[in-house]
Amino acid sequence: MDQCKLILGTVQFGCQYGINSAGRPSTKQVSDILSSAKGRGIQILDTSSAYGNAEEVLGYVNASDNFKIVSKYPKCDKSVAETFDYSLKVLRTNYLYGYLLHHFEVYKENKAVWNEFIALKESGKTERIGFSLYEPTELDLILNDGIPFDLIQIPYNLFDRQFEPYFKQLKERGVEIHVRSTFLQGLFFKNRNLLPEKLQPLMKYLIQLDNFASANSITVGDVALNYNLQNSFIDGVLIGVDNNEQLNQNFNSISDIAINLDIKVNEQELLKPVNWK
Repeated sequence: MDQCKLILGTVQFGCQYGINSAGRPSTKQVSDILSSAKGRGIQILDTSSAYGNAEEVLGYVNASDNFKIVSKYPKCDKSVAETFDYSLKVLRTNYLYGYLLHHFEVYKENKAVWNEFIALKESGKTERIGFSLYEPTELDLILNDGIPFDLIQIPYNLFDRQFEPYFKQLKERGVEIHVRSTFLQGLFFKNRNLLPEKLQPLMKYLIQLDNFASANSITVGDVALNYNLQNSFIDGVLIGVDNNEQLNQNFNSISDIAINLDIKVNEQELLKPVNWK
């Protein structure tokens, strides 16, 4: 298994995030996490100017010296170029590996915004440009519009496989695929007895997951992580951690056990954390 498929997400470094988050790590903890990540072979960090002060924290610990960085342009009053340049400034670098449009509504409201991304790539300030998406309808739109993107970040996990039918086509187009929500924002680890009433319909699928893990003498985390890592179409699997122990747990989860599990979730709307509130 290629451990370098792991990408370290940094939203936790700038704001509270996730259903089971232990809280934001200190700058010292971030430095320790990055040191361990580098030692373990992680090459890419994922961030955004929308993640609180995550970019500033990464700049403070000189993360760009050791990692490729992917950041994002959120919905805001500033232009793509202004926001990108500010990210370079606080990240203390003059180059980003990738730059994504964070909120798709920005593109829908003004498709000309994409020209600003093309200008960034042509300037040599970033290698790859693309989108962070939530719905296949968004991907349909940019494919139909003939947008020349070469990096995409999407949700994908054992339960949420809505983008799977596009994987082969995306790879044929030379698109690098990064997936997030490997653990469904921590839901896979949630105490089954404390599952909120709204999420009770997912219990039967969580039990399927638990049974597979138990039958193979591995953890739920092992199942979820390896399911994504073993998908040959996926180039990068995002993980988020609050401390070094969690990072080490992720690496210890990597195995060659085939995760031949096929769970079909009917309640697709419950796979979107925005609907959990």
